[in-house]
Amino acid sequence: MARTLAQINAVTSMNLRSIPSRLWTSISTVVAVGIATGVLLSFLAMSNGFRSTVKGTGSPDVAIFLRKGGGGELNSIITREQVQLIEEAKGIAKGPDGKALLSAEMYSVVDGIKKSSGTKANLPLRGVGPNAVNVRRGIKISAGRMFQSGTAELVVGRAVSKQFKGFELGRTIRLASQNWKVVGEFEAGGSVFESEIWSDIAMLQGLYRRGSSVQTVRARMEDPNRLKELLAFSDADPRLKLDVKAETEFYANQSRGISDLILYLGWPLAIAMSFGALAGALNTMYASVDARMREIATMRAIGFGGLPAFVGTMTESLLLSAIGGVVGTLFAYLLFDGISASTLGSNFTQVVFSFKFTPELVVQGVFLSLIIGFAGGVFPAWRAARVPLLAAFREQ
Repeated sequence: MARTLAQINAVTSMNLRSIPSRLWTSISTVVAVGIATGVLLSFLAMSNGFRSTVKGTGSPDVAIFLRKGGGGELNSIITREQVQLIEEAKGIAKGPDGKALLSAEMYSVVDGIKKSSGTKANLPLRGVGPNAVNVRRGIKISAGRMFQSGTAELVVGRAVSKQFKGFELGRTIRLASQNWKVVGEFEAGGSVFESEIWSDIAMLQGLYRRGSSVQTVRARMEDPNRLKELLAFSDADPRLKLDVKAETEFYANQSRGISDLILYLGWPLAIAMSFGALAGALNTMYASVDARMREIATMRAIGFGGLPAFVGTMTESLLLSAIGGVVGTLFAYLLFDGISASTLGSNFTQVVFSFKFTPELVVQGVFLSLIIGFAGGVFPAWRAARVPLLAAFREQ
């Protein structure tokens, strides 16, 4: 065993010392593996950032009421009579005025212009009342003030003002055939709410001729465990029959399809590029074995086994791929980590989020690079282990 280990160490050292003689082919392998790793990590960071943004939206002690089977806010409608019935439900917390702490809201889609590309994108315009901030947690006016009821004023999420034109504080913008003045900007802990525009619900109801109907009702519960009680209350009254979900569950369901789609795009693209990296690794390692054919055969002739040649070649391949994985990871991290982007979320509106790298993603990227290194090295290593002894006497 000690002799075999010594032989493996000697052959591996020889292989690694000879890398400069194949510098450009080695660099091409590192670059190819790095690109494949970087592409995969960029998509994973995108999906992770989107999922983290949506996951941080909502509270487990806030129930959201929607039309039965509506699925999303755009497809829902709730009458004023139904809102009054919800106010009487047990398990809903009370505000300082003693009334049920709930927020009846409208939801519509308007056009925005991206600052980065100048292209149009759908943005959510939400009509809310005074309780909207009290029902939600973590909403804070970070600049300006809240809009006044009965006026054509807007407050916008921080992400909207950063990513879209015309929503800066003090600007007037035309949305849904109405001129609006931006009087405030709010933060929401990096959640989806920061991708929304808020206005007075009465103004929005009049603009869209919705009468007194709304699309969703949010209610703060006395305890998250009261959700089943609210669902039973809705099912028991034929005048309601609404879907009732925890706000966190609602947004998690809305985001699942989009985050999965990003992954379904990222993995196939990374795998396709991995084949190119694999071809480069195979070419490099076969060239390495061919260049050292005489040295390998000579060592075999003086007593070295085939295993040291196999391990030495595999080590070289794995090392080059690991370097490529590290380079690709660093490049992707420096280029994308924390970068803001927006993509189509639920209700066909834009959700602004930031790319987010985690140690788990880095492990996945390096693991991919090692798979490429293993697949690219195993066949050349097998060839090195089976070099005939007569190759030591061939003329180079």
